[in-house]
Amino acid sequence: MSSAEQQIRPATGEPAAFRTVEVPGAALAVHRPDGGAAGGREPGLFVHGLGGSAANWTALMDRLAGLVDGEAVDLPGFGYSAPPADGDLSLSGHVRAVIGYLEATGRGPVHLFGNSLGGAVSVRLAALRPDLVRSLTLISPALPELPPQRTAWSTGLLAVPGLPGLLRRLPSNGRSPEEATEGLLRLVYGDPQSLSPEARAEAVAEYRRRIGVPHALDALAGSARGIVSAYTERGDQALWRQAEQVKAPTLLVYGLRDKLVSYRSARRACTAFGDARLLVLPDSGHVAMMEHPEQVARAVRELLARG
Repeated sequence: MSSAEQQIRPATGEPAAFRTVEVPGAALAVHRPDGGAAGGREPGLFVHGLGGSAANWTALMDRLAGLVDGEAVDLPGFGYSAPPADGDLSLSGHVRAVIGYLEATGRGPVHLFGNSLGGAVSVRLAALRPDLVRSLTLISPALPELPPQRTAWSTGLLAVPGLPGLLRRLPSNGRSPEEATEGLLRLVYGDPQSLSPEARAEAVAEYRRRIGVPHALDALAGSARGIVSAYTERGDQALWRQAEQVKAPTLLVYGLRDKLVSYRSARRACTAFGDARLLVLPDSGHVAMMEHPEQVARAVRELLARG
């Protein structure tokens, strides 16, 4: 084990499901579901969206386990990762952290997967460091969309300065963790009723854990501000211009029931990426890798088979 990596162990002494990787200015929690050796598989990296965590990728990673040697990171301030030391939760700050992980572990080039915020992170990374990316799979990537869908305004409001402090002072309006989780599921799932009782219980448990993390709301708001700021960037830093610079073969996945990223963006994305394939899922919302992992995995296998 390198000096840049530390295995996290709970009180029982049993290995936990993640380790930390130290990168410049941060320490990332890295999850490896299969826990085994690469076995000749090419490396993959999975990057979650705003308010998410590495756990969002479990279903898809399981279905790709025989093909991709996958690891998933918790971005700084999310999941089990601490906030960055310098407080930089901008899009470029997250990109630097992921590049730091790839350089510290020597796993690049990887098959890179990104959802929402993680999609924007992946686009910028692939444009700036093509040497680190074999292929790109983007699920509802957070690329500039003006005007945004009305159902996405709540995300934009998180970027308002001072809002985290205000939210901490507001009463919960009597909402239980179960009710709050249900609201989140309705926002990101095309059909939240399709969740199994086990998956719903896991979502509630994760919500309970996150509301007990002191930095959780600040990380959410800071990263939301980072997305809003990235949407206004021009020149070489403009996300759509960076999409045009991506040379890696790219799979684009959109859901027709997505309340946060409109499927109408798919047309522009297909034009922007030089080597793009498109998968549109009529019944999916914002997290197709969780809702329809089998269909997404099939499309990924086709992407990688074509090289």
